[in-house]
Amino acid sequence: MIAWRYLRARRAEGGVSVMTWISLVGITLAVFALIATLSVRAGFRAEFVDTILGANAHVTVYSSAYVNEQGVTSRTIPDYEEMAERLRQVPGVTRVAPLVKGQVMAAARAGNTGVEVFGIAPEDLATIPRIANPEEHAGDIDRFREGIAIGSGVARELRVAPGDRIRLISPEGVKTPFGTSPRVNAYEVVYIFTAGRYDIDRTRVYMPFAEAQGYFNREGVADEMEVMVADPEKVEQMTADLIRAGGDRVLVWTWRDASGAFLRALDIEDNVMFIILSILVLIAAMNIVSGLIMLVKNKGRDIGILRTMGLTEGAVLRVFFICGAFTGLIGTFFGVILGCLFAIYIDPIFSAVNYLAGGGVWDPSIRGIYELPAKLQARDVFSAVALSLGLSFVVTIFPARRAARMNPVEALRYE
Repeated sequence: MIAWRYLRARRAEGGVSVMTWISLVGITLAVFALIATLSVRAGFRAEFVDTILGANAHVTVYSSAYVNEQGVTSRTIPDYEEMAERLRQVPGVTRVAPLVKGQVMAAARAGNTGVEVFGIAPEDLATIPRIANPEEHAGDIDRFREGIAIGSGVARELRVAPGDRIRLISPEGVKTPFGTSPRVNAYEVVYIFTAGRYDIDRTRVYMPFAEAQGYFNREGVADEMEVMVADPEKVEQMTADLIRAGGDRVLVWTWRDASGAFLRALDIEDNVMFIILSILVLIAAMNIVSGLIMLVKNKGRDIGILRTMGLTEGAVLRVFFICGAFTGLIGTFFGVILGCLFAIYIDPIFSAVNYLAGGGVWDPSIRGIYELPAKLQARDVFSAVALSLGLSFVVTIFPARRAARMNPVEALRYE
């Protein structure tokens, strides 16, 4: 009751100071910033991993170098059908697709650009989530046997649409007595996809597997095997089984090997950001100390009177602890509300910021994805709440103890 009277008393009556209101606003903003940052980092990681797993192989199986029957060093897989069947028998494997890969120049009337061609069977292409069910698409994937599928970035660079034809120019073409001449073939664009990852949409072209074998001089062989698994997070536990199923010369490369450095950088950045924003919460919580010290000073006469009436040190400590803790509690509550609203409505907020800034705030060529994502997680909210309340309660104890140990004689000497 006493704490509540102190909290709602006017400043002229020695109530809550302006410093306490400042600390309340500071804690609110600090908790809001912490939750907003953690949700954006979680959303960015989830979107990045989803684009990796949705458009790339979870495990790539390829062959080490060997000398083939013609005496040429090669890394191709001649028995790819038998190997694919063996890999499908590994527990946890959901799909195995032979691939032919190569880098070529794509050209149209509007210009040219470098692309990476993936030769894949139509039935296997239809099982890649980010390609078969992309964010945006044009054309018909069912016509893949009749042409090629390209990323939206490639289509934008070449200014082509479904039905247009583009030329693919490979330096490794037909071998003649005068050397190797470039191979130039024209293909109809039957499908355009937006996988949600800038580097994929900007460079990737899919070609029917049999056509790619002829185009890249890979008749009867495959370059690598694309393996999809049921639980990509546990892919390391399957590598030994995949190597045994593949054979003696088999090597494996998981999605974690390909993107592990970036994921570790994200983890380090998450930890650093949490520490920096925790310091921000601590600074805001320290303002509670200033406000509470001022309140104790203003209420020195009251403390002396209450102590002479028989109020214990513990009771006085609880009075001022409640005053300080209540500030942290209210600030944390409003900070959580603002942080959750920011994470939920990040798209319209970001659109407004982009509009006010004149556009160009988010460059997908640098960040890899097309928009700023946010993923609100219960553990992030709990971490922010626990940190804010913990710091608020701890810093409140010291001025509250000072008030509890105040000598009533000294408090009333000049009254």
